[in-house]
Amino acid sequence: MSTQTSPPARVALSRPARRVALVVHIVASGAWLGLEIALGALVLAALATDDPMREAAVLQAIEVVAVGPMIAAGALTLVSGIVLGLGTKWGLLRYRWVAVKLVLNVVLLVLVLVALRPGAAEVAETGRALAAGTASERGPGDLVFPPIVSTIALSFAITLSVVKPWGRLRRG
Repeated sequence: MSTQTSPPARVALSRPARRVALVVHIVASGAWLGLEIALGALVLAALATDDPMREAAVLQAIEVVAVGPMIAAGALTLVSGIVLGLGTKWGLLRYRWVAVKLVLNVVLLVLVLVALRPGAAEVAETGRALAAGTASERGPGDLVFPPIVSTIALSFAITLSVVKPWGRLRRG
């Protein structure tokens, strides 16, 4: 008796559904990249200003940009990517470039939730204290590196989508 298992059946998306999922994926990932660039601009603005009130406003804006919108864009990117992976020939774990994008998406989304969210809340609190004149410190704290790392990682993921390097993970 053979113990061979057949590959899981793929539910193919119709052409209109695939197009909708692809547009959602592109828009969500583009929005996420834009939010990372905006976060970087806010961090730079906080570092570059000598005006405490401007810095207070910028530090508080970081929390608004870094938390809710990034979680939404990251989650939408993840969900639409999974839909595309399951509903197209690319699969979720069939091609290396798709698997790398999936891992990058999950890692970056987790980092937003567990590292960036608390850091942004702390920086916003510093901004509120600065606006009230009770701040003991200034600046964006440890938030200098997240927009750099995330922008590079998201740009790499977008490049993978265009170039589609490496081939299949496994032959079968």
